[in-house]
Amino acid sequence: MKTSIATVSVPGTLREKLEAIASAGFDGVEIFEQDFITDAGSPRDVGAMIRDHGLEITLFQPFRDFEGLPGALRTKAFDRARRKFDVMNELGTDTVLFCSSGHPEALGGIDRAAADFAELGEIAAAQGIRVGYEALAWGRHVNDHRDAWEIVRRADHPNIGLIVDSFHTLARGIDPETLRRIPGDRIFFVQLADAPRIKMDLLYLSRHFRSMPGEGDLDVTAFTRAVMATGYAGPISLEIFNDQFRGGMPRNVARDGYRSLLALMDDVRRAEPEVVADLPAFPPRATVDRVSFIEFASQGQDAEALAALLQSLGFTKVGRHTVKRLTLWQQGEIRILINAEPGDLAASIYRAHGTSIYDIGLSVGSAADTIGRARALGADPFAQPLSPSQTDIPAIRGLGGSVLHFLDDSAALSDVWATEFTPVARPGPGVGLTRVDHIAQTMTYDEMLSWSLFYTSLFDMKTAPMVDVTDPDGLVRSQALSAPGGAFRITLNGAESHRTFAGAFLADSFGAPVQHVALATDDIFATAAALAETGFASLPLPANYYADLAARFDIDPEVLARMQALNILYDRDAGGAFFQLYSQPFAGGMFLEILQRDAGYDGYGAPNAAFRIAAQKRLQRGKAMPAR
Repeated sequence: MKTSIATVSVPGTLREKLEAIASAGFDGVEIFEQDFITDAGSPRDVGAMIRDHGLEITLFQPFRDFEGLPGALRTKAFDRARRKFDVMNELGTDTVLFCSSGHPEALGGIDRAAADFAELGEIAAAQGIRVGYEALAWGRHVNDHRDAWEIVRRADHPNIGLIVDSFHTLARGIDPETLRRIPGDRIFFVQLADAPRIKMDLLYLSRHFRSMPGEGDLDVTAFTRAVMATGYAGPISLEIFNDQFRGGMPRNVARDGYRSLLALMDDVRRAEPEVVADLPAFPPRATVDRVSFIEFASQGQDAEALAALLQSLGFTKVGRHTVKRLTLWQQGEIRILINAEPGDLAASIYRAHGTSIYDIGLSVGSAADTIGRARALGADPFAQPLSPSQTDIPAIRGLGGSVLHFLDDSAALSDVWATEFTPVARPGPGVGLTRVDHIAQTMTYDEMLSWSLFYTSLFDMKTAPMVDVTDPDGLVRSQALSAPGGAFRITLNGAESHRTFAGAFLADSFGAPVQHVALATDDIFATAAALAETGFASLPLPANYYADLAARFDIDPEVLARMQALNILYDRDAGGAFFQLYSQPFAGGMFLEILQRDAGYDGYGAPNAAFRIAAQKRLQRGKAMPAR
């Protein structure tokens, strides 16, 4: 399988784009004409530069407004084509994209367009050029790949073929199965892009909101399966127009593109093994059974304050590492580590971010397969020197330089708690906390698509629709991802302003990746009552919030009074009820959440987010006020 990406998909100068594309592992590039024109090199120089990067030019594009033009406009269109064919020969590429016309004077008619392309085919053949015709979703007369194919079929010229793009087919709601009727050798090129399903002019949606396969809502897998079933054997290429990517780092965008292509083609191969060839085999998406541990980096008095917070939450210090300044705290199946070791990654994390969560351990079906898939998809491996008594746990880098470790039921990994930690106490009764419900990661808005792709390509996880969270000082966008049955949940929160609570945490902690962790209980009232006895300081909510709850929901007045006394928040949907309470902010804006969810409730209390944020900011402002 030959992989390709359009230069327009990657930010930067043409030289920066090529370096990033080659580094990511692509085989070739589509040269977007504007990228070529803005470069100072001649066509021959640009072609040589591309090949010097180990890439081939898979396509030259776009040629606009060709077919169906009258009189002098038609003559000029053919003249333009001849000139572009000359440029292509100097560049060293033989395939060009002609997109369906949007010219206001273009005339309709399948036969008229076919005649134009038949004549063009003779000109192209003389120069060794193949012309691919693509139906734009907003084309003036042709906006459906079935009509474009009929024009190509009637043109009946070996140098005229079809180009198909998943966006143009799927955004218009055209059944991708219709592609299976087209002979694969008549498809000259395949372009792929995803996009969110939002009601918007298709041209505007295409120019600003395309995304990598797997980052949007279109069924790109079904489209690609249908194309590959035709016998198509050419390049699989990405053509992405996205405002977020334009402001990103070239290497990051190119890496995400390559990752998305590999994950997509792996999905296609698993669905229809016979239609994909030459794709290196790697393990399937990993199943996550639970969060195995959460590890904080902290030092000195900050570590002592964190330990006191855990004690107030009912955690017991049950173990001390045999060789490191690392303590293990436990309640239910929740394990929290405090790493105060001065000489390893935790110390550098603490120096950079302060007290922060830098390592998450996940229990997976197979740690070896998980790390194998991660490496195949371009994840950065992580390792640091180990003492003879330490277990080598497979790991990769995560958001913000953090770490993801993978544990499974194998003998070496399942015994790590017994072999590496000296017991210091048995787990106490706790306050009823049972497991980690979800982890909330904070990032810039521009990073959200990238990290959503990271998780969904590596793990068996689905994304929920993105929601807007209102902060008194701005907007935060949030997207939840979850494994089947909710065994592993993560929320990605994109901050656009440092004035928001999430943005301030991101700025003040210099990019610490985790802002809060949600811990589950089966009885939040019993847990909250127990916490009131331990000295735990919950986030206070105003009486207005509970008056509003009484107006919106039918809650027993006695229950509502208990909720108000314990600072418990509430939500309900068709699936059931949801209760939550929060710690007060600590360590520069981190906080903990305690929740109880009915089995049918699959959300995260989004309607309460604005009230929670206002309370957190009010509390922080109060603490910042000078004494009088």
